[in-house]
Amino acid sequence: MSRVLKVVLLVLLAVGVAVPTAYTTFIHSERGIVIGAHQATVQPDFSGYARIDFGPVLPRVRLPVGAPVRIGLEINLGDADVSDLNELITRDAVIASQPKGEIATVRSTITSMAIDAVLRAFGAAILAVLLAVLAWKGIGPQRRRLIWATLRHPDRRRLLGIGGVTLLTLVALGLVAVPERPLGDHTQWAPIDSVFPELPSDPVLNTLQIAQGASTNGSRALVESAFKTYRDSVTFYGKLTVAAEIVNVRKPAAGEKTALVVTDRHDNIGMDPVARAIADRAQARMLIDLGDDTSNGASWEAFSLNSLAREFKGFDVVSVAGNHDQGPNVRKQMSGKGFTVLKGKPVTVDGIRFLGSSDPRSSGLTAGYNGNESDNIAAIRAQDAALTKAACADAKVAVVMVHSPSSAIQAAASGCADLVLSGHLHRQVGPTLVTGTNGRSTTTLTTGTTGGAVFAFALGSKLRHAAQVTIVTFKDGLPIGLQPVNFEQGGAINTEAYVPITTSPR
Repeated sequence: MSRVLKVVLLVLLAVGVAVPTAYTTFIHSERGIVIGAHQATVQPDFSGYARIDFGPVLPRVRLPVGAPVRIGLEINLGDADVSDLNELITRDAVIASQPKGEIATVRSTITSMAIDAVLRAFGAAILAVLLAVLAWKGIGPQRRRLIWATLRHPDRRRLLGIGGVTLLTLVALGLVAVPERPLGDHTQWAPIDSVFPELPSDPVLNTLQIAQGASTNGSRALVESAFKTYRDSVTFYGKLTVAAEIVNVRKPAAGEKTALVVTDRHDNIGMDPVARAIADRAQARMLIDLGDDTSNGASWEAFSLNSLAREFKGFDVVSVAGNHDQGPNVRKQMSGKGFTVLKGKPVTVDGIRFLGSSDPRSSGLTAGYNGNESDNIAAIRAQDAALTKAACADAKVAVVMVHSPSSAIQAAASGCADLVLSGHLHRQVGPTLVTGTNGRSTTTLTTGTTGGAVFAFALGSKLRHAAQVTIVTFKDGLPIGLQPVNFEQGGAINTEAYVPITTSPR
């Protein structure tokens, strides 16, 4: 047998093992992820649709995926950290109105499952080829000639044996490669506008299909409520984003660069495209996140950071966690998404020297948001002292980032940094110029809630409170100006005057 023929046969063997192995592994994969407010499971298929099962109360829906080779998926939404059904439906509807972050998470999960399937198939193919080569070598040329002679002129018994082995091999491959037959999905799907004709035209809803039947009829009021919330959210934040795309803000001059400050988003992902529009207008490529991206740091709130990471993809993101972000979830998610999470030591990002640390407190929905630090004053003072010491020892810190302004009172008074940024109060304070004990000046600014949060919650189809972001301008690694941008509850946008920052010689 020629060497080329041997290689061709080994390649065919590898492909014959790899393809069914990859297909079987992929089609039987299942992953648990957090989607919106739910613990969910995702299983891929080749239907070309994303089918979403909300459980026994709400009807199933599906929409086309548009992925290669008609890859689809089944999403089963499980338990949620919510005791009230109406609240859960409202959350789901608002999250669905800004789905890019969750879509990116699901896409990443399916991609990971596909890669795992390919790697397993590759391993199985290598093993099959190695076994074939070892078997070939082990039999030896003399024995191979004898076997070949027997195969060329088989008797009836050998012919039956060869046929039986071949049949068993094909059956075994079929059992491995072909998934179990489904019980049969007899769901009747209908375009959403045929069931709810009052819905307005919408790029997503126009492709959505809903399962018909008793579940749909019995839960009509809940579904109508969800679609109303979805429609209100898309309309309000859509208009606000369009307005933000033409707002007049100061552009950086030659040699300058800008960053956008967000804080106290409290799960309001509706404001993320609005904030991104302001960043684009200011030509910013850096995001400064001062914390409280969530309401209580729960695992279900992963959608908030998913949205922020997706909307500001490609930006340098420098962040600290707030008092409502505490616990292992939020900071771990920030780091996992490539954010530079400050941990009390100076770091340089894009030529700018930053120092900061996450809020030392952990609070629920009732404490720590109004600036009263009496219950945690020792931890706050310890954080402030540590940051002050680090800033003065480094002597090159341009920006100190903290969640609460109380965490950097000493740092500002020391004069060892040019700018102190904070949030937490849900209202703007400053900019204020502080003359430090070393004779240098420090500017402090507390930015209001970007999510429009009242207390510690902001998720909703409209702003609950006036919202704010701040544009920071830098030159040669130093802050030289600030410009807050305000968003009113009615949708108006007001840009404050640009405030120059005078930095002291180092």
